[in-house]
Amino acid sequence: MKKLPVLSLQRRGAELANARRQREILESGSLFPSFELALQDGHCQPLAANGIDILQVNVGKLCNMTCRHCHVDAGPDRREIMERQTIDACLEAIKVAEIPTLDLTGGAPEMNPDFKYFVREAKQQGCHVIDRCNLTILLANGFTDLPEFLAANQVEIVASLPCYMQENADAQRGDGSFHESIQALQKLNSLGYGRCDSGLMLTLVYNPTGTSLPPDQTNLENTYRHHLLEHYGIEFNRLFTITNMPISRHLEDLVDQGNYQTYMQKLIDAFNPAAAAGVMCTKMLSVGWDGNLFDCDFNQMLELPTVGPAPKHINEFDIGQLGHRTIATGRHCFGCTAASGSGCLGAIDTPRAAE
Repeated sequence: MKKLPVLSLQRRGAELANARRQREILESGSLFPSFELALQDGHCQPLAANGIDILQVNVGKLCNMTCRHCHVDAGPDRREIMERQTIDACLEAIKVAEIPTLDLTGGAPEMNPDFKYFVREAKQQGCHVIDRCNLTILLANGFTDLPEFLAANQVEIVASLPCYMQENADAQRGDGSFHESIQALQKLNSLGYGRCDSGLMLTLVYNPTGTSLPPDQTNLENTYRHHLLEHYGIEFNRLFTITNMPISRHLEDLVDQGNYQTYMQKLIDAFNPAAAAGVMCTKMLSVGWDGNLFDCDFNQMLELPTVGPAPKHINEFDIGQLGHRTIATGRHCFGCTAASGSGCLGAIDTPRAAE
């Protein structure tokens, strides 16, 4: 593997130390049950993969924004970027295992110099491609051609819009970000995104603030739809509600504000065995910017690699082992199994409503 620049190695060391410290916070003390015990008490089987329907790839931590709820700790100062050879290894894994969906994330995934190459090659293999877009990148210098590129390649856009109200959205993502997001959404609409008959899928993503859990996804989608259409003429296909995970910046905020124990107890009290049965990690494999493999994007940020004999790097990809691997879990997993459940594909469809 290509040697990283000295700056990246220094950053990598700091990142590993921070991930270790966050794991210690999450797993220390006897106030909270372990996630594994909660699964047992809920009569749930230990989590294990059941094939790979989605390869989710973090192509780098470079981003034009620094959002308060970002679990990746991405920003303009990050220099971790997936290289072409690792992208090619991902494409080979998709081909060999016939993985139907490629889910590109970051940072702002579009800032990877090989983003368009990755999209084009995956589409040539017949893969459905998702771009997890922060919207504001579509207005940034050097990236204004992206909407047309994404539309031409039939890329699904999953766009962060943590609230339909400007004040709340700007509080999470920075002053002026809401206005830029609205401009980007209007541009996407003009190309057909969000229109029911265009085939161009546009999904919005809601994140709560503080120690709140997401409200009912269907009800909130209706509120988003009415408000955005009435005030900005914006249409979209669906809304995902995602619980803020107690990791990275959100964990730091919880600890600093003395809300960590309150939030964890709320997640634990809302544990839903039905949601645990449908968590995304059982159908997904996560690839870090350096090619390391994880069960999900959240495990990736905590540096919890695949366990047991399962390969640890995309260069060692083996669908037989990875498609039936045991999932690495921890107390942060309560975030995906609280109330209606939560993940990169929004609330898990269960009879129980979010609290």
